[in-house]
This record gives sequence, structure tokens and C-alpha cells, in this order.
Amino acid sequence: MPDQTRDHGIQPLDGLMTRWGVSNHELVATSVEQLNHKQVQKARKGRQLTLHLMLKLTGTLNDAILTKLPKEARADFTPYLHKHLFDYAKGHEPDWTDPNVGLK
Repeated sequence: MPDQTRDHGIQPLDGLMTRWGVSNHELVATSVEQLNHKQVQKARKGRQLTLHLMLKLTGTLNDAILTKLPKEARADFTPYLHKHLFDYAKGHEPDWTDPNVGLK
């Protein structure tokens, strides 16, 4: 039986936050769903999260990115889904390419 671990290593969320210039603090400050710094850090480092927390983080990241984009580029932004941010999420596509690369 394979080793069932709850630590999955650095997640795609970490790379997206770095690329968009979103810090843990900005994510917590943007959150309307009461995220805390500990939850964001666990998510970036790959500690297994519940689906509910993954969805909170996904929505908050999308909101934080939208606030950083100029108004004219916001319509072109494609929101991220939790399966794009976490490589252990159901439906994760390892060869997915980010449609928002040109916006940054």
C-alpha cells in the first residue's frame, strides 16, 4: 500500500502567488472569508487541506489578482480553479497551461 502522506510539497499556488506578486499578508487582508496567515502558509508548503479551505484560498487569490490588474485587463482575466492551485486536488491537470500569462 502506498505511503499516505499529508505533505505534498510546494504547490502551484506558491508559484502563482510569487508570479503575481501576492504576499501571504495581502491574501489574508483581501480575504472576506477570514483566512489567516497559518492557513496560507500551510497551503503554499503543501500541507493537505480540506476542499472548503482550498476553495476559500482560490477565491481570495482570484480577488487579490484582480485588484492588482489594471481595469482594462480585468475582463481578460480567467479565474483560477482549485485544481490549478493544488496538485493533490481531484481533477488536477499536470500539463495545464496558465491562460493569464500575458496579463502579468
